[in-house]
This record gives sequence, structure tokens and C-alpha cells, in this order.
Amino acid sequence: QVQLVESGGGLVQAGGSLRHACGASGFTLSNYVMRWYRQVPGKEHEEVALISGDGGSTDYRRCVKGRFIISRDNAVNTVYLQMNDLKAEDTAVYFCHVRTIIQNYWGQGTQVTVSS
Repeated sequence: QVQLVESGGGLVQAGGSLRHACGASGFTLSNYVMRWYRQVPGKEHEEVALISGDGGSTDYRRCVKGRFIISRDNAVNTVYLQMNDLKAEDTAVYFCHVRTIIQNYWGQGTQVTVSS
């Protein structure tokens, strides 16, 4: 059974930093691209960052490039999102995601609130 369990998030002042972690189970993490998405009320999920199975390739949404860092440790089945220089517009619920052959899987979501 595939599970994605997130930790991290919280309340931070603008300019601050937070780190998310996403623990994965039920599948071989290294075989899959992992993504972080975020969502604000009334809007669709938007992709924030992705990382290849071996961690050698990453990509970021333009507005977070240079501030966010996605990484993974396949040995402990965990994907991370380090968020630096946070801005009020980064306020959202953040989700980790994997797309397998069967379906899409999502973490439970963690709230990030950036106060200006």
C-alpha cells in the first residue's frame, strides 16, 4: 500500500525558512520522479518542484527557483523541500506526490503560512 506522510510546514515570517519532509512507503522510491505541489483555497494544485528518481535532475516553478531546494534520500525513503526566503505568496498547503503505473498518490498536505 502506497503511503506518503509529510512533516514540516508551519508559520514563519517573511524571509524565513522551513523544511518539509515526505516519507514514502509501499513502493521503491528510487524508481519514481517525486514532486511537491501546493494549493491555495479556490485554486488548482500547482507544481512547485520535481526531482528524478536518482536525484540527479531537478526542476522548479519559476517563482520559487533560487529559493526552494528539492532533494531526496532514497536510502531512508524520504523526499525533502527546503524553502528559503519565504514570501507571503508562498502561503499554501503543500503536498508531496508520486505518479505510479496505477495512479497518482498524494501526501496529506501540510500548511505553510508566511506572515509579512
